[in-house]
Amino acid sequence: MAVKLRLVRMGKKKQPTYRVVAADSRSPRDGRFLEIVGTYAPRGASTAEPDAVINIDNAKAVKWLVNGAKPTERVERLLKTSGAWDEFAAARAK
Repeated sequence: MAVKLRLVRMGKKKQPTYRVVAADSRSPRDGRFLEIVGTYAPRGASTAEPDAVINIDNAKAVKWLVNGAKPTERVERLLKTSGAWDEFAAARAK
């Protein structure tokens, strides 16, 4: 089974929030997933906080990456922002 780290769309119309999940690559975008790794709110948490919010559990993300999960392009950028990608590179170098 090929596992991907990808985004699942949540939220209201025109106010998207996303979950970063580990899912089978054959399942649909909003279908079944194996584990929630984090969340991403591109429009911010509220009108008072308009900047994007990224909450990723680095330990879970690194565990999936070490076990062979392939991130999508957007998720890879989010992992680099959160620092999980650097932890993965260090774990892979050992």
